[in-house]
Amino acid sequence: MSTSKIAEEIDWARRYFVGAAAVTAAAQLGIIAPADAQSSKMGQAELPPIKPGTNTSFAPLKQIDAGVLNVAYAEAGAADGPPVMLLHGWPYDIYSFVDVTPLLASAGYRVIVPFLRGYGATRFLSSDTVRNGQPSAIAVDTIALMDALKIEKAILAGFDWGARTVNIVSALWPERCKATVSVSGYLIGSQEAAKMPLPPSAELQWWYQYYFATERGKAGYDKYRREFSKLIWQLASPKWAFDDATFERTAASFDNPDHVAIVIHNYRWRLGLAEGEPKYDELEKRLAQGPIITVPTITLEGDANGAPHLDPSAYAKKFSGRYEHRTIKGGIGHNLPQEAPQAFAQAIVDIAKA
Repeated sequence: MSTSKIAEEIDWARRYFVGAAAVTAAAQLGIIAPADAQSSKMGQAELPPIKPGTNTSFAPLKQIDAGVLNVAYAEAGAADGPPVMLLHGWPYDIYSFVDVTPLLASAGYRVIVPFLRGYGATRFLSSDTVRNGQPSAIAVDTIALMDALKIEKAILAGFDWGARTVNIVSALWPERCKATVSVSGYLIGSQEAAKMPLPPSAELQWWYQYYFATERGKAGYDKYRREFSKLIWQLASPKWAFDDATFERTAASFDNPDHVAIVIHNYRWRLGLAEGEPKYDELEKRLAQGPIITVPTITLEGDANGAPHLDPSAYAKKFSGRYEHRTIKGGIGHNLPQEAPQAFAQAIVDIAKA
């Protein structure tokens, strides 16, 4: 990587952790939508309102072999409808989309909601497969699932790990994406950028990443999966008054036998403390260049996101196709699709039809 490219990656990393300024100027220039945008500026019909937590279950899950996995996934809507794939993050699961899914299904979409590797009933097909949590591996899982389901092109939407996966798939395989919705914007990074130290206040936000870098942290997460995950929920969504039943529906997915290995590897890989698989090296090299996303995209941010995230003005230029940003108000935290399902579903409908 060239010196100038490394400098660019370092600058990106610093802005990622510390945050960027001046969203107003970007909005005035038409780069992004105003920060208080909650409904479509693209002129599409509004979806019906839904109270978060209205739905508490999916139809019986389906299973399919895809790549190195047997993937467990929820499906809803017309089999011949435009396909939408919804991707969750950590420490969350498919229940982040339990209200989004019926909204999209009622609007005519075929909705696919898979458990990522290491979550729920998704399993590796072989005990010999590396329990790899690196971002490119999870993106390849997504392409493999689309292939297994014979979906040539889909709308992809997600948050946290899911948003990063959406970004990666749309950057590396744009021909497989009709449009995307990404919470917290552009999340493609590199190990090189992650090597650079950040100001203490920024490092503090990633405390769990350093905890996971130790064997004590690995053992602690394994022993206290539920307590740890609930703490992350509270920190990342400080105004979300979720109840115990809501948390427990998701926490059950952390009992997956590969969950701890995948989570620990993901965060250690980011810091360069764990090796990736050589078969993904070329993909990671391409991602380290910070590729521009050409696919039509709406990015979203909650006004009370307690997790590390950039100001929208910092990543607007990473999207060269049809693009809009919306900040969702009302105390919405990191788990935006579960906290604001109508806004998340509306973004999908709008960018799909724009």
